[in-house]
Amino acid sequence: METLKFKTNIKCSGCIATVTPFLNADDNIEKWQVDLLSPERILTVETDHSAGEVTELVNKAGYTAEEIA
Repeated sequence: METLKFKTNIKCSGCIATVTPFLNADDNIEKWQVDLLSPERILTVETDHSAGEVTELVNKAGYTAEEIA
């Protein structure tokens, strides 16, 4: 399990509500959160997935995610 961080365009609690079913339904994601106070809206994910797989899940929800170091 590793922790990945992504810059996203998730802006509000409504956006989080849209993304929640996609991330919560995935068995390889232990936990996740979005820092809405950060200007880059940082998504932190504890997962066994690759960054590309997490990005794909966020994209399916209609948002963007770009991995940051």
